Amino acid sequence: MVDIARLLAKRGVLITILMTPRNSNRFKSVISRAIGSGLSIHVVHLKFPCAEVGLPEGHESFDMLPNLDDALKFWKGATMLKDQVQELLQELKPPPTCLVADMCFPWTTNVALELHIPRILFHGTSCFSLMCMHMLGISKDFEEVTSDTEYFVVPGLPDRIEITKAQLKGSSNQFSSDWIKIREEMRESELQAFGTLANTFEELEPEYVKAYLKVKGKKLWCVGPVSLCNKDDIDKAERGNKACIDDHECLTWLDSQESSSVIYVCLGSLSSLATSQLIELGLGLEASNRPFIWVIRNASDEFKKWLSEERFEERTKKTGLLIQGWAPQVLILSHPSVGGFLTHCGWNSTLEGITAGLPMITWPVFAEQFCNEKFIVNVIKTGIRVGVEVPVIFGEEEKVGVQVKNDDIKMAIDRLMDAGEEGEERRERAKKLGKMAKNAVDEEGSSNLNMTKFIEDVIKHRTNNVDQSADELKLDHENSSEIVVQQ
Repeated sequence: MVDIARLLAKRGVLITILMTPRNSNRFKSVISRAIGSGLSIHVVHLKFPCAEVGLPEGHESFDMLPNLDDALKFWKGATMLKDQVQELLQELKPPPTCLVADMCFPWTTNVALELHIPRILFHGTSCFSLMCMHMLGISKDFEEVTSDTEYFVVPGLPDRIEITKAQLKGSSNQFSSDWIKIREEMRESELQAFGTLANTFEELEPEYVKAYLKVKGKKLWCVGPVSLCNKDDIDKAERGNKACIDDHECLTWLDSQESSSVIYVCLGSLSSLATSQLIELGLGLEASNRPFIWVIRNASDEFKKWLSEERFEERTKKTGLLIQGWAPQVLILSHPSVGGFLTHCGWNSTLEGITAGLPMITWPVFAEQFCNEKFIVNVIKTGIRVGVEVPVIFGEEEKVGVQVKNDDIKMAIDRLMDAGEEGEERRERAKKLGKMAKNAVDEEGSSNLNMTKFIEDVIKHRTNNVDQSADELKLDHENSSEIVVQQ
């Protein structure tokens, strides 16, 4: 969302970003540099009601939650932000032209309606994944599936996609009454929204963009990959939390490796695996005898003990670099020595891998990640499954244990990095998509033009409401159009 705010500000739009203090700190450096460069971005802090909903103070983001039981508390807290947001928007000068908020804030549609401005839905996932969810939501085929592990065909898609009920359940009991109600609120909010901004690009999934437009009947602006707004290494390195490794150290290590030789391994900010599974992953990386960067977040004390007692870092120091915590992912993926990406298939990471022109090993953990895996492997055909079959429930990682043995991990790495015909064809497809991604954000690219169209559509909507003349419209667009982004 911060990337979208910067892209809009570069076009002369006044931007107000609403976020909590802890989230604001994550992006402080990036936003400060953007403001210093002359962009009109203003940050307003919201107080997240942690104490009121029973969360520890400062737990203002989903990736800070200690366990799954707190997810509903977090949702309740996010809902309680409504009055603050409405009051802030009423006081803004100049008044806001529209409100951009992601699907986790369905109540922003009502706030926008009360202020007579359009609410724009931001979807941080692919049109493919959105179509999967839509078709399963309206199809009776899904209701007739009784087994959690039996594969069935998702109806109504351009490609034959098979998935299991277990994989769709994601990271929580999404079929409980509470989550069913939440999903219904999201669906209703989407129906009332003016349109959708999507972090994808038309050339990546043309059939699914068309299909989503058809089933929703709403405006859709594909403006990704938004990560490409980060041109400088420092901006690439500081997306999100501060990295736990010095950029220079990381780049120096990468510079010492051969071109396209390194496998980058990161399973996301929310994902967590059983200690036994992490050990298998480490052994698989070691056995591959290929250079790797392994990002380990939320490591248990037991796993840290294993690393120490087995002297894993010492054993792999010639080929491996371990980063415990946050890593400058975009910076790493764009380095010429990286030749493959083992990913949890979160959409941001997936799109960053696509943008870097890299083939991928897919290791989905929960949520829509299994849908994204299908997209990578079956639609764009730039990935290899490592073999995960069921999601890992947040907070219950040890119950799941080992799903993929180290031999299978080594086999997937060897296959991905193989110099044979299959590997070369996969790499060529990945490189071609990487070029398409970069072309999409060029001056005449589809995403760049869609961002222009988005601004024009919002201004046109306001013009129709207040009956402004064309001259007044131009003046307002250049000097006083204000778009509010809810982060």
